[in-house]
Amino acid sequence: MMRAGTFSIVAYDVRARQCGVAISTAMPAIGGLAVFARAGAGAIATQALINPLLGVDGLDLLRSRSAHDTMRQLLDADPGADERQLAIVDAEGRAAAHTGPQTHPWNGHRLGDGYAVAGNTLVGGATVDAMADRFESTPTGPLSRRLLEALEAGQQAGGDRRGKQSAALYVHGGRPYPQLDLRVDEHHDPVAELRRVHDIAERELLPFIDALPTRDEPEGRFERLMPGDDA
Repeated sequence: MMRAGTFSIVAYDVRARQCGVAISTAMPAIGGLAVFARAGAGAIATQALINPLLGVDGLDLLRSRSAHDTMRQLLDADPGADERQLAIVDAEGRAAAHTGPQTHPWNGHRLGDGYAVAGNTLVGGATVDAMADRFESTPTGPLSRRLLEALEAGQQAGGDRRGKQSAALYVHGGRPYPQLDLRVDEHHDPVAELRRVHDIAERELLPFIDALPTRDEPEGRFERLMPGDDA
């Protein structure tokens, strides 16, 4: 049974048309099953008794429904809804979240303009409060940094009461592939390691991703890279 005590944030930057998820937990490889985002739809984190279908189906629903309506339709069809935790944000920045009554304490969520934070099996509610406060205090800047800083604040405030093991950061900017997909699958301090990997990716990977082919520019923009910088 894939049950995970977890803390996460989902967010949509309407101005930049980017959305993403940052998440951490005391189980391995959380980024593989709990994180979903698509810039034309929104972002979803599924946790507690994880159901990846909520993310898969939810992104399809978000193309034509609000975050709240999407959440209601997903949960109405899910026989395990009482054991789920779900955070959703849509492409207009509207947020919704669900914390099932059978998820492990401390459990709860917080909603704001363009984001939702949620957690279960936490040291305490200070984790989600710190995440929300940090995200709201950084209204500008790259979404990946804002998400990561919120995750760091949650870890500093207590995080998962069982310990630490994995973390992930996923950002989608409208292309058929993600702008950033970073995972720390097994580490004694996964959020700190995610920060280290992110800072390297920001310097060395993002310029390459920005030059990749798109539907509008199928040859890409590799001429902007220095000779020999291709992969």
